[in-house]
Amino acid sequence: MLKGFSVARAVVLCSGGIDSTTAMAIARSMGFEIYALTFDYGQRHRFEIEAARRVAAALGAVRHQIVSVDLTAKGGFGRSALVGDGEVPRRRQVRQVGQTGIPPTYVPARNLIFLSFATAWAEVVEANDLFIGVAAVDFSGYPDCRPEFIEAFERTARLATRVGIEGAGLRIHRPVIRMSKAEIIRKGLELGVDFSLTHSCYDPDEHGRGCGECDACQFRLKGFADAGVEDPIEYSTGQTSRTGQTGQTDRT
Repeated sequence: MLKGFSVARAVVLCSGGIDSTTAMAIARSMGFEIYALTFDYGQRHRFEIEAARRVAAALGAVRHQIVSVDLTAKGGFGRSALVGDGEVPRRRQVRQVGQTGIPPTYVPARNLIFLSFATAWAEVVEANDLFIGVAAVDFSGYPDCRPEFIEAFERTARLATRVGIEGAGLRIHRPVIRMSKAEIIRKGLELGVDFSLTHSCYDPDEHGRGCGECDACQFRLKGFADAGVEDPIEYSTGQTSRTGQTGQTDRT
């Protein structure tokens, strides 16, 4: 029979955003060797993949795998503003996000697909642990970010894998799922995360600067403001977490 793998390894889903970066830093702080997994699924831009590369390198990932999965309309699977099928919502109030139904930026079954790949890779690299940076407090209303889904997938993964049947099983860690965005940011800073390496915007400009208006930017800006820390990235609008408005801000 299989036993628990001798080296503590973890596959960590890495999007290049705040939540997954903090989850990776937590995994590292727990002593895991990091195997970062990023998906090129036909998203509107490449900046988040570049951010994922920076984050994985900065946090000392042993290996960083980028997997191509075509979830676009052209590929026959896309129905989401994040893959260019429709417009990204802008200027919605944070309190409205997640309360008006599933938004057009929802990618059908994205985390289900990602976790399935991560589970398979975990067996290959001999990892009993997966980390995913889903957050259910400040989130956009995606059904595959809910605790119930992650718990159900973990049960399924144990039934569907050799290590689940013959070995020590698979554990899916969701360390930030009950945290607000501000709490996630504070935890990341406590663990030495450089958030200037991260990217959040759904619809950045040609230089990769955040729009400051999409749901992801709104949550990010509010999170830094609530944490009492200035967001270190640039926005095309000149917006900052210190002012919450466009325009120049005293950075002294």
